[in-house]
Amino acid sequence: MGGLARILIQEGHTITGSDKAFYPPMSDQLQELKIEVFEGYEGDLPAADLYVIGNALSRGNPWVEEILRNHYPYTSGPEILGSILKKRRVIAVAGTHGKTSTSYMIKHILSFNNMPVDYLIGGISSSSGHSADNQNAEIFVIEADEYDSAFFDKRSKFVHYHPDIFVINNIEFDHADIFDSIDDIKKQFHHAVRIVPSNGFIVYQKEDLNIKDLLELGSWSNTVPVNDPSSIDLSSDEAIITIQEEEFATSEFPFVGRHNFLNAMMAMQAAKLVGVSYKQSFEALKQFGGVKRRLEIVHKSPTHIIYDDFAHHPTAIRATTQALLKKHHNKKIGAIIELASNTMSSGYHDQNLLDAPVGLHEIFWIDPNNVLETEKAFPTIEIATKELKKIIMALDIVVIMTNKNSKLIKDSLLEAFDA
Repeated sequence: MGGLARILIQEGHTITGSDKAFYPPMSDQLQELKIEVFEGYEGDLPAADLYVIGNALSRGNPWVEEILRNHYPYTSGPEILGSILKKRRVIAVAGTHGKTSTSYMIKHILSFNNMPVDYLIGGISSSSGHSADNQNAEIFVIEADEYDSAFFDKRSKFVHYHPDIFVINNIEFDHADIFDSIDDIKKQFHHAVRIVPSNGFIVYQKEDLNIKDLLELGSWSNTVPVNDPSSIDLSSDEAIITIQEEEFATSEFPFVGRHNFLNAMMAMQAAKLVGVSYKQSFEALKQFGGVKRRLEIVHKSPTHIIYDDFAHHPTAIRATTQALLKKHHNKKIGAIIELASNTMSSGYHDQNLLDAPVGLHEIFWIDPNNVLETEKAFPTIEIATKELKKIIMALDIVVIMTNKNSKLIKDSLLEAFDA
């Protein structure tokens, strides 16, 4: 919603906003935009010509009830954004994992090659400093979430975005609070597939069986499979360069891990469809600044490193773990993992979740619902960090994994190093 606020300001609107709490990096962006914000929903409802209601709010919220009671005009974020995107060439990046990183890679590739591009992405890149921009460029890159649009519109957000190029990184079960099964998720993805025009493209991971099932439901657009190979051919009109995955992982690229190798291939393929060669994309990615909270180094000293990562699904936790083990193979690595998503905290993933970070030296879990059967699971951030701090000096690296605000965890760990 913070990124959408920036886009609407650039459209000429005056914006105010409210939430339960505001924290970095988005709170910094809102402050820079000089947006008046209200914490909580107990005060007077601010006057407005239109209320954009986020999907975190539902019936029973005081301001929602007042809007409905007085018949004030309202809409959802995806719907108002969709009205802006109708006249753009939209590259929408979807999937359970890698949406943010892949979206920013595409945006960076196009900007690096002097192609004007607007964007709305659910994170902040170190290279852009913002999560959104709206300069009326022809191409618009958007992170396309499968979560529902609002309490009054249970369709996935991406249905509103009118994609011309629909990038599907992967499909797994997630969001147990709104989906009952993987088939429910495929159904929502197919709603988006149905609206990609016949001259548009669906770029997808060829080896993902759930995407294979999805496309068998019907597709009316150009489909572009991206293989999961050990190398990628970086061809241009004048040169051919082949880089092996191992070289990619150990090269000067500012990101690590096989999952980012695959994200990069998807981004390069999407960029190719709007006129950027693989070789041009490859050169651009050498200068990619990364994405905040995607294996971001938030503390580095001669003896210790702390990473902050958004991983909130067993597959993402496993990918982060393998990336760190590969990069720091001779170091003692610990993790503190918060079960913050509805799916993780429900116990749905069970043993698969416990197995995801196998190989790390120490693993501490923040498990408020007591769903994990392990001695290293603790009910609160405070207790978990207290226990981790007892052994933290014996570790070389600590990675924080949560899709919620990581500041409390990070600050607590930094206290241990400063003590």
